Amino acid sequence: MPGAGRKAVALISGGLDSMLAARTILEQGVHVEGINFFTGFCVEGHTHAIRRRANGGGANPRNNALWVAEQLGIRLHLIDVVEEYKRVVLNPKHGYGANLNPCLDCKTFMVGRAREWMEEHGFDFIITGEVIGQRPKSQRRETMPVVARESGADDRLLRPLCARRLPPTLPEREGWVARERLHDFTGRTRKPQFALAADFGIEDYAQPAGGCCFLTDRQYSSKLADLWTSRGERDYELDDIMLLKVGRHLRPRPHFKVIVGREEGENNFLSGYRGQFVHLRTVSHPGPLALVDGEPGDEDLELAARLTARFSQGRGAERVDVEIGGAGRPTQRLAVTPMAPSAIPDDWYV
Repeated sequence: MPGAGRKAVALISGGLDSMLAARTILEQGVHVEGINFFTGFCVEGHTHAIRRRANGGGANPRNNALWVAEQLGIRLHLIDVVEEYKRVVLNPKHGYGANLNPCLDCKTFMVGRAREWMEEHGFDFIITGEVIGQRPKSQRRETMPVVARESGADDRLLRPLCARRLPPTLPEREGWVARERLHDFTGRTRKPQFALAADFGIEDYAQPAGGCCFLTDRQYSSKLADLWTSRGERDYELDDIMLLKVGRHLRPRPHFKVIVGREEGENNFLSGYRGQFVHLRTVSHPGPLALVDGEPGDEDLELAARLTARFSQGRGAERVDVEIGGAGRPTQRLAVTPMAPSAIPDDWYV
């Protein structure tokens, strides 16, 4: 078998493409292990786990990268790159996509870190699930050589799903893998992937959902840009970007923002930050937990209380009691009139 004795590290996102790419190389007798990088911006596994499923139905949310590795029978290495990844988000050499997604710099970073891991652990080459033409910024014929060159992987980077449309890489030239058993997929259609999955007997996999990174999402990117504007600097901590994924974000004034939980799971998640932020909860009626980010004064807190009451079950009441505490301030109660929906300008919603 061509790949006997050779070892490859596969970038495993949890999607179908990376699963098929790894399986294609496993079929050639190569030893494959997976690698998954935690940047803090991953969609999969975060909001799905935070939010309670409607009526308590459905299966528990799964980590798709771990699940893919289990299905393939390979070892998966989970690596935290939150701090390293900041330079990619804050200063992308190749700029952003439609939102704050630094896709080309991101792919280069991921492959570069995989190359370092490959060299440290005595592996021979890298596998990704990329397909020519599938992504408008990072997966174009002209950008694929950029990723290989700037990551330092060069021709040790193999893209099994579209390899036959690209120049032969070192694993192909050396006979570690048979080029004729690789694929020639191109474009945004998913039909070839679905057909290959069927050939492999793979029936369960994560459905395509337009990207696995919050930075590709317009609303999330707007929240991140608002965070930078309000603080006067382009920076973030992990807690910042996690909180941007949860709740309604309203900025009634430039110096403070209110984050309002939308259901029980989000309220439970936000409650973990009660020690760090001023927080509000309705006590006369069932309602959300809200955090206040910024430097609110007394009038600001009354406004925040009225907003919190607006999203409670007391929204139609004349008065709602709201408890305010946290961030070292004594707990107090306010009786407020809930804001009417028409009184909340659209531009308050971040």
